[in-house]
Amino acid sequence: MNTTVKAVIRVSGGNFLEMYTFMVFGYYASAIGAAFFPSGNEFASLMLALMTFGVGFLMRPLGAIVLGAYADKHGRRAGLLMTSSLTSIGIVSIAFVPGYASIGFVAPLIVLSGRLLQGFSAGMQLGGVSVYLSEIARPGHKGFYVSWQSATQQAAVVLAALLGVLLNARLAPEAMHEWGWRVPLLVGCAVIPFLFALRLSLEETGEFLARRTHLTTSAVLHSLAANARLIAVSTMLVMMTTVSFYMITAYTPTFGSAVLNLSNFDSLLVTLCVGLSNLIWLPIMGAASDRVGRRPLLIASTVLMLGSAYPVMRSLVDAPSFSKLLAVELWFSFLYASYNGPMVVFLTEIMPIDFRTAGFSLAYSLAAGVFGGFTPAVSTYLIHVTGNRAIPGVWLSFAAGCGLVAAILANPWSHETISRAREPTRAPAA
Repeated sequence: MNTTVKAVIRVSGGNFLEMYTFMVFGYYASAIGAAFFPSGNEFASLMLALMTFGVGFLMRPLGAIVLGAYADKHGRRAGLLMTSSLTSIGIVSIAFVPGYASIGFVAPLIVLSGRLLQGFSAGMQLGGVSVYLSEIARPGHKGFYVSWQSATQQAAVVLAALLGVLLNARLAPEAMHEWGWRVPLLVGCAVIPFLFALRLSLEETGEFLARRTHLTTSAVLHSLAANARLIAVSTMLVMMTTVSFYMITAYTPTFGSAVLNLSNFDSLLVTLCVGLSNLIWLPIMGAASDRVGRRPLLIASTVLMLGSAYPVMRSLVDAPSFSKLLAVELWFSFLYASYNGPMVVFLTEIMPIDFRTAGFSLAYSLAAGVFGGFTPAVSTYLIHVTGNRAIPGVWLSFAAGCGLVAAILANPWSHETISRAREPTRAPAA
């Protein structure tokens, strides 16, 4: 097997667990809310669980800065190993903690701490993987190679949804609510040894090794501050990705069951299909961006999302059904992949190499932390206060508008850095 392909499998495989744990928490928000945040009000328990899901994203910017600077100074491999360790601690703490009924207020505190730790490590995870892939990619194929960062996340979505479908088919709703939701978390714990085996086998990237000097942590922080405008535009660029991704994956089971009154089985089956759709489309659109360019795809997908998000959501909630939910989510999946495929590699190209990991991670984390990660909670709240079940389409349109503006504004920086990003790099040894 080609050396570069092996490296792609190793680093992308290690990306799996972080997204898997995030998806499981979102899929079983209702059961987790009942176990750790009991309340006489079902809406309050669900909102507490969704806010705990979202609060992990608030730690992402801090993790992006601290761990991103660490990776820019000590190497991509060292940074990825660090994030793997923190992610593992986070999922174990959530999987094994007893419920509120057993240990009282300590239970939600432990769950919250686990989410914060997961969010801190995730702050650099996506950036570290994307930068690693961009630096080992063959010239002219960066879009295709970097797209596997997102594609392996979809494998996590598929597995989490598939387990949910199987569990809901086998267990009674009461059993699923009481203990069945822990099974996917325990499966995630079983993946941890394989995660470390993959990450330990990684070699450092040739581009990082070729650099004669590496910025200190303080110098990386100074560079981030000096390039605040680039970070702000990059954050807007990522918004479309994070909001649409968490809308069609983490929020779909809750939206399907709690809002559309479909069965949990149907909602999770739709999520499974969305994950498969994402997995297929992401490498295709990443490769397409190598042919036609990044910006044409970015602009086309955001315009389509702006024009269609609310109307298709309105059509869905007016006459909800499994087939309609599936069709709407698959359409959003196509638009998400058409945007994310070129966006991720574009973001690595507009970031200067000296603070590439920290800059990418910070922009991604700010978008995920402020907007994307809170999409399930924001959507639930907006529906609650407006009574309009199609209102999540407006949230999607807002994110698409930000992505469209950013895709246009980011262009001047791309000319400055893409020429360096496209230079041939040495592939790591097998």
